[in-house]
Formats: sequence, structure tokens, C-alpha cells
Amino acid sequence: MLNWTLTFVVLAIIAAVLGFSGIAGAAAGIAQVLFVVFLVLLVVSFIARAIRGQSVV
Repeated sequence: MLNWTLTFVVLAIIAAVLGFSGIAGAAAGIAQVLFVVFLVLLVVSFIARAIRGQSVV
């Protein structure tokens, strides 16, 4: 999921440099949503592992 986030960030940067502001804004918005979903899943994963008694690292 983090790979998709980075892909959309790069797409947004390239689109912004080329002057496609609409596409750049959409790609940046998608990247933000994916990053938040990634963080939520990461925290849930850490909590689940802590409850099961497994090492987080």
C-alpha cells in the first residue's frame, strides 16, 4: 500500500511540473487517503500483535 502511495505522490509531482493541476490535485488526494489507510492498518497490526503477545519488531 505504501508503494501505491509513493506512486501517486510521484505522479502528482510530475503532473504539477507539467502544469496539469487537476490531475496533480487528484493524485495528491489519492496519495493522502492511501497514506492514512496505511497508517491505520499499521497501528491495528501493532495492536493485534501486542494483544497476541508477539514481538512488534
